[in-house]
Amino acid sequence: MTNFKSITVTKGEGTLIIDNPTNFPLVGHGAQGAVFKLSEDRCVKIYENTEQAKMEQESLKAGQHLSFMPKVYETGSNYVIMDYFYAPTLKDYLKNSMHMEESMAKKLLTILKELKQAGYNVVDAPLRHIFVLENEELKLVDHVNAFYKTSPFPIKLLRDLKLILLKESFLMHVKKLEPKLYKEWDMFFNGNDIDLKTISVVPGGSGTSVKVDTAFRPKLVGQGHQGAVFRLSEDQCVKVYPNVNHAQQEKEVLVSCKHLPFIPKALKTSSNYILMEYLLGPDLNSFLKKQRAFQRTLPEDITRQILEILKMMKAEGFKQIDAPLRHTFLTIDGLKLIDHVYSFTREQDRPLELFEDLQLLNYLDPFLEQVKAIDPKTYNDWTESPIPPIIDTLNYTGPHIKDEEMQKIKSPEQIVNELLIRDITRQ
Repeated sequence: MTNFKSITVTKGEGTLIIDNPTNFPLVGHGAQGAVFKLSEDRCVKIYENTEQAKMEQESLKAGQHLSFMPKVYETGSNYVIMDYFYAPTLKDYLKNSMHMEESMAKKLLTILKELKQAGYNVVDAPLRHIFVLENEELKLVDHVNAFYKTSPFPIKLLRDLKLILLKESFLMHVKKLEPKLYKEWDMFFNGNDIDLKTISVVPGGSGTSVKVDTAFRPKLVGQGHQGAVFRLSEDQCVKVYPNVNHAQQEKEVLVSCKHLPFIPKALKTSSNYILMEYLLGPDLNSFLKKQRAFQRTLPEDITRQILEILKMMKAEGFKQIDAPLRHTFLTIDGLKLIDHVYSFTREQDRPLELFEDLQLLNYLDPFLEQVKAIDPKTYNDWTESPIPPIIDTLNYTGPHIKDEEMQKIKSPEQIVNELLIRDITRQ
């Protein structure tokens, strides 16, 4: 069993580079490391970073008394040998269910309560990290950040349940079984205990991002030149602006164009902030980097959706016609575009920043060729005059909101299948 030590896991550009000269099969990999099957009941997780190996070893050893924790057999500077579970994840186990049984809700609540009682800072359990054994015994894996991040509420669990339409069913059981806990969750997720007006965001100076009060409890998920974005719940965030004119400009776009499918929903507005939906899904820059890492071509359906957004902008009277990849998100409802501060005020009739982003990924020429085949007139309009030279450093014009869980290593096909990308070319 010792020859697994010849396996190496190193960090590449947007992915892990795995060199496996052994016969041990790769059974999983993510942001921190790769997992190889050693036997029918044991596996080894090999880490790219020895510090992360140490972090997970500490978390696993501290929870060996917990029934849902994998048993640890051996540790090294960059590996852990632990239980191997030949079983479906809870995500796969529940995906075709119409409702959640009370017995399953009890088991999930037990995991969350025991994590808290054991002193873990992360009291959460994404469905893909839970394995369902015989008799519905649950096992929870991936504990690298259990002591090193703070997440006292099950944001990822509820997000995952919502995506498979079981969130309300689960919460119904929580309300019955643990009414006090349900009330705590409701206060947190609905933001009832947060005064948005108290969030401090100030200008960062010429060419720099805004400065924020890091003591504010909700998680900061993005900051740019015009504002900062905080995640308030699994499906809501707030963008706070130091300049009330910027807030008003973006509010005008979000409210007047709410009928457009690519505009995020604005839930509440004020003089210096906008409460809006939190976009669950990767930004296109991250998605296409993975596409390139897997040596895949530019998906034509992505080109079609981007093109449709840009044409809708023009028809709606937008002055700034652009869709930077980092501001465009792949969601279950199709592509969504954030950062609309200058959409009605800045004159720009070609998507120049989109061109820059695509060029840096070597996708500009394929994109333009696809546009030429789909819409020759738009192609001619864009290429009538030369496209400006691409610069190495892009101007960052807004917050980069991203779901950190979508940064796990997945093929582009997995992402598309999970998010059920709609074909916006359908009539």
